[in-house]
Amino acid sequence: MGNKKLQVWLPLLFAMVMVVGMMIGYQLKGKTLGNRFLSLNKRNSLQELVELIKSRYVDKLSSDSINQLAAGQLLSLLDPHSVYIPAMDLKEVNEELMGNFQGIGVEFQLFNDTLNVMNVIEGGPAARAHVQVGDKFIKVNDSITIAGKKLRADDVRKLLRGAMNTNVKVQVLRGNETVYITITRGTIMVPTVDAAYMIEAGTGYIRINKFGERTYEEFMQSLEKLQKQGMKQLVLDLRGNGGGLLKEAIDIADEFLSGDKMIVYTEGSHVPRFEYHCKRDGLFETGKLMVLIDETSASASEVLSGALQDWDRATIVGRRSFGKGLVQQQFQLSDGSAVRLTVARYFTPLGRNIQKPYNKGKKEYEAELIERFHDGEVIKGDTAKHETKPYKTPGGRIVYGGGGITPDVFVPYDTTQSDPTLSKLYFRNTLSNFVYHYYMEHRSTFQSFQSAELIPGKFMNNESDWQSFLSFAQRDSVVLTGIKNKDRTEITNRLQALMARQIWRTPGYYEVQNQTDATVQKALQLLK
Repeated sequence: MGNKKLQVWLPLLFAMVMVVGMMIGYQLKGKTLGNRFLSLNKRNSLQELVELIKSRYVDKLSSDSINQLAAGQLLSLLDPHSVYIPAMDLKEVNEELMGNFQGIGVEFQLFNDTLNVMNVIEGGPAARAHVQVGDKFIKVNDSITIAGKKLRADDVRKLLRGAMNTNVKVQVLRGNETVYITITRGTIMVPTVDAAYMIEAGTGYIRINKFGERTYEEFMQSLEKLQKQGMKQLVLDLRGNGGGLLKEAIDIADEFLSGDKMIVYTEGSHVPRFEYHCKRDGLFETGKLMVLIDETSASASEVLSGALQDWDRATIVGRRSFGKGLVQQQFQLSDGSAVRLTVARYFTPLGRNIQKPYNKGKKEYEAELIERFHDGEVIKGDTAKHETKPYKTPGGRIVYGGGGITPDVFVPYDTTQSDPTLSKLYFRNTLSNFVYHYYMEHRSTFQSFQSAELIPGKFMNNESDWQSFLSFAQRDSVVLTGIKNKDRTEITNRLQALMARQIWRTPGYYEVQNQTDATVQKALQLLK
């Protein structure tokens, strides 16, 4: 059933890896021919075919559809990470890549066709307009009723997002009171550092979810904060990090490596070799360092972890990373669309290219991740047949390329998460929905809590809370009576972490989640 769960999420995973990871190519601008294709005076057979379809095909087709189909099919024959971006999608894609968007700054969920505000981003436009957690949005701009209608989350986002400094009027139900609020839209920054805190005395923890425009800045603020709190050793969590801007990963590596050590180099048939070296003294060049990775750590995450592994600077803990060693650059097309084309490969300091093979086609390339579950790799350890020769680090460790970064210390996948009953809870969002409703019913109690670490001792630690959850899940058509103790423990741990997120957002979530996270706990053991 874990494999079925992967099959559901795999398209989203690959989209994340392709879109977020391909930001690396931005760093190659100026080293290639530019960001526009050269104009050709003479039409070729492909151009003639497209024009023929437009003018003679039996059914009516839009030019955008034909261009997208032609470009998509052509790029799919090259490699899995070269993609075409239609003009209508380009702005949204770029916003996501850059880690900000124009909007009002709320997290919401649709319950019974009504938008419920789950969280209000601190300091954001909605917070300044005094929107509150628990508010229910009834109308937008006086005339657009959104309550009681079968709307998708994307439909709601389109109504609430808009250009900076423009206003959106909302009619809100707050308890039994109707409130009218005008919100002036602004830039919403999406943090790339999920959490940074002292996980134990002398030990810091930092989790990075992607490498965006401000990641290095966020990382440095976190690192300096933890050092002031007495941090001597660090756990750096890159699990689930699909990549991002190469420059940000390089700058962070520079904080860990001394001298002018090489961090990574890129090279392609039409792109000469370019090396990235350390440029300054780093803030954490000594002190024990653990880097956590898994099968969803990709691209820039692999650049960072690969460099630290090659120089024996960090112990890599977890499971083999995704295996994306291709670099994309974005080229603007004349109709406003764009293509992100693979122009180079990147190599670790020892010369490893960790791109996994894609010569059997995109379908098998994507299925490779599922195969790791089929063949038991994620349970037993690395069973991959490495495609390249072994490399030896200065400290004598043997490392490989051709299929991701293999960790120094393996931590198996938690099969509890693959239980079919638990999968239903995740897919139907039952856990998050229960937490939100429980929080709203006991809001005054939770508001008195001073830190996330108090949650496990105050929530879901008695039979009454468990029975409340069972009843809620049953209303969501998930029957949990008679489940195994280990499954109950998993559910309880997840609910406690989600409650911490409800109150303190992602930093709170990881402060609680890490208390029972096997990979984090293994890293802490290795640090002792």
